[in-house]
Amino acid sequence: MKRILADLPDDDIEWLEHLAVQQGRSRASVLRDAVSSYRAQSPTTTGLDWLEAGFGAWKDRTDIGDAVVWQRRERASWTRPWDADYEDVRAEFPDLFDAQDDREHDLHKDWLAKHGLKLGEGYPAIDNAVSAAQAIDLPKPDKRAKR
Repeated sequence: MKRILADLPDDDIEWLEHLAVQQGRSRASVLRDAVSSYRAQSPTTTGLDWLEAGFGAWKDRTDIGDAVVWQRRERASWTRPWDADYEDVRAEFPDLFDAQDDREHDLHKDWLAKHGLKLGEGYPAIDNAVSAAQAIDLPKPDKRAKR
């Protein structure tokens, strides 16, 4: 067994001394038990105790209904008009989207068609990005303008 040197506030030392006298033990013995108890309550070295502790945490919730349906709806709410699965998600959860979302989706489809792409195919390669930006005719920055 190794010895350690630890600094404790005076009131903690007094409390520890009182507890040791009460129990008829040494301060070192009380500290060893305290460390053992603390260690038993702390997460293991695997670092996955948080996962075990949280597993099933929502099983008794009644405010969200079916947890799987709730989770699907939450994920669906993050769908954007330019996502490849927009139409499928909108069909399943129509109340999450409005006419503006549909307009943005149509604009996105038009842009893709203009560049020879379809939903879910991705975007032009980096070497085509410059020509795509030129096709949009973006305004050129004025080099003389102060920033």
